[in-house]
Amino acid sequence: MIPAAETTAPQDRPRALAVVPARLASTRLPRKMLLAETGTCLFVHTAHNAERSGAFEAVLIAADCEEIAAAAEAAGLSCVSTDPECPSGTDRVHEALVTSGGEYDVVVGVQGDEPELDPTDLGRLVDCFRDADVEVATLAAPIPDEAALEATSVVKVVLDVNSDALYFSRAPLPNRVHARSDADDSLGLRHVGVYAWRPAALARFRALEPTPGERAENLEQLRWLENGGRMRVLIIDRAPHGIDTPEDYTAFVARWRETGPDASPNAPHPQEAST
Repeated sequence: MIPAAETTAPQDRPRALAVVPARLASTRLPRKMLLAETGTCLFVHTAHNAERSGAFEAVLIAADCEEIAAAAEAAGLSCVSTDPECPSGTDRVHEALVTSGGEYDVVVGVQGDEPELDPTDLGRLVDCFRDADVEVATLAAPIPDEAALEATSVVKVVLDVNSDALYFSRAPLPNRVHARSDADDSLGLRHVGVYAWRPAALARFRALEPTPGERAENLEQLRWLENGGRMRVLIIDRAPHGIDTPEDYTAFVARWRETGPDASPNAPHPQEAST
């Protein structure tokens, strides 16, 4: 079980670090972090977007190779090198935090292929740690259509009455086969894979062994829940456009060229209905 945390007074303004894990290897979109049809590498777009939130004392690139480290340096970004064999982005975030040597109240892992997260939502994520009971937090958005509900690539989450996560799954969630007549008719919530941690909670998470649910769903966040941890979930208006395929990147470049770097990250997605 996860040890009980000491209760502290609410914080007025948590000192926050954003870590952008940038890994060169990618199966569906080779070397995607270094794609730069806009004139800027993909992970640099993500870092600049985090900076625009105004929520972070620092934004740090966690690079797994010299090429990414060199690109970060060329862009004027702070960067640390992390073990190329890190098993997950969360492990890379923890390694970057420790290597940085900084003292922070909150560390947020922002995946390098998420350049269009709403900066306001990143600020809200940090602000929820003003509640001393929050140790871990993440984001979720309404599921837009039945296709997304059924897609195993879309992770779903259900919440308790306090907006803490009850369970995450790749299956449609909740199941409505036996729904009552007064059941909510929405399609539920999709998880947006951005995690914010108190540093002590992140260290405790990494000390835990993988759990049955985590192995079954291939979702590392279940390790925290299965050990009795709570994870606050903030609901945002819509999920951002992650970059996983060549088509995703082409669509991102088209949006960037049409609207410019300071456009709203919630602009319509031309392929949303088919994802």
